[in-house]
Amino acid sequence: MVLSVNTVRQQLAGIANSGGSHKDQAEKYRAILESVLADSGNEIIETLQVFIEAIVNENVSLVISRQILTDVSTQLTQLPDGISKAVSHYTLDKVQPRVISFEEQVASIRQHLADIYERYQSWREAANVLVGIPLETGQKQYSVDYKLETYLKIARLYLEDDDPVQAEAFINRASLLQAESKNEQLQIYYKVCYARVLDYRRKFIEAAQRYNELSYRGIIHEDERMTALRNALICTILASAGQQRSRMLATLFKDERCQQLPAYSILEKMYLERIIRRSDLQEFEALLQPHQKATTLDGSTILDRAVVEHNLLSASKLYNNITFEELGALLEIPPLTAEKIASQMITEGRMNGYIDQIDSIVHFETREVLPQWDKQIQSLCYQVNSIIEMISNIEPEWIAKIADEQMVH
Repeated sequence: MVLSVNTVRQQLAGIANSGGSHKDQAEKYRAILESVLADSGNEIIETLQVFIEAIVNENVSLVISRQILTDVSTQLTQLPDGISKAVSHYTLDKVQPRVISFEEQVASIRQHLADIYERYQSWREAANVLVGIPLETGQKQYSVDYKLETYLKIARLYLEDDDPVQAEAFINRASLLQAESKNEQLQIYYKVCYARVLDYRRKFIEAAQRYNELSYRGIIHEDERMTALRNALICTILASAGQQRSRMLATLFKDERCQQLPAYSILEKMYLERIIRRSDLQEFEALLQPHQKATTLDGSTILDRAVVEHNLLSASKLYNNITFEELGALLEIPPLTAEKIASQMITEGRMNGYIDQIDSIVHFETREVLPQWDKQIQSLCYQVNSIIEMISNIEPEWIAKIADEQMVH
């Protein structure tokens, strides 16, 4: 026999008027909930809504309301997604005026509702549902791990929705908590999310460093480690040319695992400072994610810009000077664009040289590395000497003893 909405209303009114202990009333409400779930047929959404409206009524004891709403939130996970979603939204609306009284139940329902949206790839809706959990402002004290996991989940959902700005905001909240967590899985989850946020925000060299670090973590499966290494390689190639990228290129080139990756040929050319042609990039372009294929302000892609900057640095090692016309032909871009990029790289200190605009020539300068290295060693020796002198003044006997031992050996 199908249970009608009116029958449920009558049964609920009977409990409200019957009195009795909290335990007895809770058992009666549970009995009605079970019958609603079992016998409501096509009217299950409406009958559940009537039931929920009754139990969150202010006339029902808060002790009973919380117990039964906890049971409801558990049962929602067993229902079909369409029914569960409609009832979850209705429940959240009904308890909103008294949300402080039902924080734990509301958090559970929101987590479940987010899972439903995620299954249907409604990333933003899932994230927005989770944002509604008062992790910091509510009366309930949530554990560090629960808050950290929720913030990371929100960040991941915003990334899936191509909104790195919102994702970064929640990663920043998570970063305040991750040091307090002892859960190694959550620590890894945080590092992965943080690397992805940096990647989406086009902070490629920082993202590459995070991905590379993840590729060495033993707790991660071997396939996932190789994926992290591949992401590190891709981000390094997309990064702006300069000293940081050169160091990262060296790190990856010396990592034997990179030889198994499809983009290794590009890595090798970049590390060895060889000119990269447009035709060399087809295989690498297929590895890029949609956000990595975005265009920059001048209309070129991120990859095009990175390769042009790399080729410009490579050219600076081959030539003492070169005209804009010849440089444009070498880089496969218009001469004016070549001049702008060279000017920017020189201004930012990523390339040494100067531009002669009258003769339309860029002059490259090679910074002498050895004299700088000598100065650094000289400075270090001076510092060591000053430390030894300070020790001699305080502990002359100890210094004399050490000197004698050195003479013996």
